Amino acid sequence: MQDQAARAIALSLSHASWRARVQHAVLATDEVSVTALAGRAGNGLQSTLAAADRRIAAAKGLDAGAGSLLRLRLGNHAMRGALSAGTAPWVAPATADEDATIVVAYDSRGRAHTLDARHAPARPVYVVDIDGSKALAAGLDVLNRQLRRYGLASAAPAPTADAAGRPQVQAATGGFWTTRITAVELSNDEEPWIKGDAEIYTLVTGFGQDGKVRVDPVDMPYLDNDGTVYRPGQILVNWSNYKYDLADAVMMEEDGSTNYRDLAKAIATALLTITDQGAYVPLVNAVLDAIPNDWWTDDPDYVDSWYTLASSDNGTRYGARGNGWMTVEPYFVQGF
Repeated sequence: MQDQAARAIALSLSHASWRARVQHAVLATDEVSVTALAGRAGNGLQSTLAAADRRIAAAKGLDAGAGSLLRLRLGNHAMRGALSAGTAPWVAPATADEDATIVVAYDSRGRAHTLDARHAPARPVYVVDIDGSKALAAGLDVLNRQLRRYGLASAAPAPTADAAGRPQVQAATGGFWTTRITAVELSNDEEPWIKGDAEIYTLVTGFGQDGKVRVDPVDMPYLDNDGTVYRPGQILVNWSNYKYDLADAVMMEEDGSTNYRDLAKAIATALLTITDQGAYVPLVNAVLDAIPNDWWTDDPDYVDSWYTLASSDNGTRYGARGNGWMTVEPYFVQGF
């Protein structure tokens, strides 16, 4: 669908006024909502792109209201000079394959050209990509709802009652312990120039207060690039949700192949067979086994995993895959 959209956009650039409008938009911002831009042009391209948006949302298991996901960006910052000077741009679909060696781009006549995926060309190339942040936010909403539907998001502990049977309200000074990420870095892997920023999320798993397996997705929108240390101060685990003082974390990357409804179903199928035996059971392997086999082919969906995180952990923990590390600390969230 991205490939079809790329070819349609390339063909539309044969019109000088539209080509100038796209150039101005691309040079003015990092990413352009190309479907919306085409809607203001009245050139017929908008209906093609809107249909592609709907098919992409359906393929990713997103709700119909997800909106436009297609984005247009310049493949490399160094291309800005040639584009500004009037060099005719080509258009290419983004790839999620870190091992890609070639990129196919289209010119304004619809002809395909093969480019080196490792070395950005001098000619400017517009890249048709999916808005990863928007897709991930919508996808995690779907994932949360589906996990609750399958019973993988356990309810909060029931309130205690006083002698008269009245529910007791938590004291105003109450709060809960969490594990907070103070620093995190992923390994610096060589990637094709056409591949956009990563969109990372983590599945935190453990046994809920009701003794059932639960999964808590955590969005990590700041983790864009490998080889960069981020210091988010983000809460990873809310220990009040868990029965045991141990939890696992599986870090994933959103890309074009992720279908969140399929992911929720696969995880539920694997985890609902695991029962509370009165002691903590690691759940990382069960989550990894649940990932559809085709996601392992040319797609970096699985990033890394951390076994047996404890509420007392304070320091650097390296991922089991060796692809990243996190520095964590206990953090108490004080109630009002």
